Amino acid sequence: MDSNFGNNMDMVPSQEPQQFIPDVKAAKEQKSRLRKRFASGILVGCMVSLFILAGIYVFWGFTHGFGAPFGATTTADSGELINDETLGKIEALEDVIDTYYYKTDVDKEKEAIGMYKGLMDSLEDPYSVYYTEEELNDLMTDTAGVYYGIGAYVSLDEDMNLPRISGVMPGTPAERAELMTDDIIYEVDKESTQGLKLDEVVSLIKGPEGTTVHLTLLRGSKMEEIEVDVERSAVEVPTVNTKLLGENENIGYLQITEFDDITPDQFTEGMAELRASNIEGLIIDLRSNPGGSLQAVCDIARQILPKGIIVYTVDKNGEREDYTCDGAHEIDIPVVVLVNQYSASASEILSGAIKDYKLGKLVGMTTFGKGIVQRVFDLNDGTAVKLTVSNYYTPNGNNIHGIGIEPDIEVEYDADAYAKDKTDNQLDKAVEVMNDLLDK
Repeated sequence: MDSNFGNNMDMVPSQEPQQFIPDVKAAKEQKSRLRKRFASGILVGCMVSLFILAGIYVFWGFTHGFGAPFGATTTADSGELINDETLGKIEALEDVIDTYYYKTDVDKEKEAIGMYKGLMDSLEDPYSVYYTEEELNDLMTDTAGVYYGIGAYVSLDEDMNLPRISGVMPGTPAERAELMTDDIIYEVDKESTQGLKLDEVVSLIKGPEGTTVHLTLLRGSKMEEIEVDVERSAVEVPTVNTKLLGENENIGYLQITEFDDITPDQFTEGMAELRASNIEGLIIDLRSNPGGSLQAVCDIARQILPKGIIVYTVDKNGEREDYTCDGAHEIDIPVVVLVNQYSASASEILSGAIKDYKLGKLVGMTTFGKGIVQRVFDLNDGTAVKLTVSNYYTPNGNNIHGIGIEPDIEVEYDADAYAKDKTDNQLDKAVEVMNDLLDK
C-alpha cells in the first residue's frame, strides 16, 4: 500500500481552540480515566493471546507476507509478546468473564477486535491503528474521494479534545444546513464527542444516503449551542478549489483541502484554468489540510518545485529514501502559501519545500508538526493495520515533527470576523503580501 502522511477522512480541519466549558472538562476527565483503565487492564495486557487463539492464520499471513520472523514457540524470558505467560493470562481472563460476567450475550468477535485495537493503542502512537473490514473499506473509499456523509471537513482540536468543522463543501448537505467553519461538534445524535478519536467522530456522522444525523454545535467565542439535523447524501470530494482575486483578478487562488488519489488531476485542471486567466501570482491555501498520500503530494510538488529533493524519509534502521523533482515545471510566478496550526503532514511537505527553496512566502500560523510517515499493511483477511514506519525531512534536512513550520508572516485567524460577515483576515493578508511581491 502507499505510504500515508495523514488521515484521509470524510471530514478534516479547523481553526483556533476555544475556552473549556465546565461540563466538557468533567466529561473529558471521566472518559480519560475509563479509557486508561480499560486499555491497560484487559485490552492491552492480554491482547495477543486471543489474537493467536482466535486468528492465528491472520497473524501468520501478515508476518510471512512482509518477511517478519515468526516463532511458534517462545518463553516468558524471550522478550516476545506471544509466550506461554500471555497465552495463559488470556485463557484465565476468558474463564473469569465466562464464569462471572453478569451478561450472557458477550460478543467474542468484539472482544477480539478490542484486543487488536488495544495492541495498537499500547504503542501510544495516535497514527498507528487497527482497521476492521468495515473501517478499511471506509478508508479506501475516503482515499478515492467519494463518500456518504454531510460534506464538511473536520479536525480534532487538541486543546479542547473536541472535533471542529474546518470547512464546508459547496452544494452539500452541510452547506444547506448552514454549518460554519469553526463550529465545534459537541454531540452527534446526542452522543458526546468528548475524548473520541477523529475517525470515531467521522464514523458517527457518516451513514447511508437519505438518513439524518443530529448535531449539537458550539458556535463563536461565546460557544452558543445550536441543534441541527443534516441529511446525508453521496458527496464527491472537491479537494481543489480555485478562484481569481485582486482588483484586476490577476491573482490565482488555489485551495487544497487534502491529498487524495484524485487531487493531482484536480490540481492540474485548477492550474490550467488559472493560467488561462493570465494570473500574475498564485496563492496556495493549505490551511487545515490534514495531509494524505505521499504520491499525491509529490505529484503536485513536481508541478511547482525546482530540480531537487521534495522530501526524504528515514526509518529506524537509518535507511533513507529520497523523493525528487526534475524541475521541468518550476513555477515562474510569485507564490504565497496559507498555512495554520492544522496544516499537517503532506501539506507540511509541500509548504516546507516551498519555504526551503525560497519559492514563496508562508502566511498564517505555525503548522501542526506531523513529521512521521504511515503505511497500511493488509492482514489478508479484509482487515489491516496502519503503522508509523519512518520520519520525514524537508529538503534542507529539517525534522518538523512536534515543531511545525513557522510562517514568514504570522497572522492569527479571526473566527468572529468570519462568522459575522465572511471576512477571512488571513486570506486578506496573503493578498496584501502578494501585491507587495508583484510590485517589486
